[in-house]
Amino acid sequence: MASATKTTDHDFIREWVEERGGTPSRVDASGHKQGGGILRINFEEPGGEDDENLEPIDWDTFFETFEDNNLAFLHQDETADGEVSRFNKFVSRDDDDEQD
Repeated sequence: MASATKTTDHDFIREWVEERGGTPSRVDASGHKQGGGILRINFEEPGGEDDENLEPIDWDTFFETFEDNNLAFLHQDETADGEVSRFNKFVSRDDDDEQD
């Protein structure tokens, strides 16, 4: 059974995302009261049909928002059948229920 791991290590997060062809993004922050918008990892190909509400951001902005919101990165390295996994989500650093 594949499990997920939580981390706050910026270098690890960036490497994990880039190895899987992802880029940092956020849900369009216009109209949001939450600072910086909601973080997402975009795995779409350049020129692909991205969610039009996703806005590409640079890593500095990404990690500033990550820290400002006291987030951790929950990720899975491999699927249950041994394939490379892209599963990820952002959780509160204080929420230990999300960690296996």
